[in-house]
Amino acid sequence: MRDLIGARDWLTVFILPAYAPELNAVEYLWANVKHSLANLASVALDRLEALVRNRLKRLQYRSDVLDGFLAGTGLSLDLPPPSP
Repeated sequence: MRDLIGARDWLTVFILPAYAPELNAVEYLWANVKHSLANLASVALDRLEALVRNRLKRLQYRSDVLDGFLAGTGLSLDLPPPSP
């Protein structure tokens, strides 16, 4: 695994404890999505899927909110810019 990671200079890997949801930005993202669906009483699974996809799509364009999820973990946001 170290060889695979070392061969990709664009890849940043953070070693996290086995269970630490407070260090996982995805937990903040799902909490946000679940909060927006809190009072939903959907009877069809496909309707629920569509709503979740819609909420995730909205977040895709809210980089300030996504940055906040990362900041909540305490991880550094100083990543190198993507190469062209």
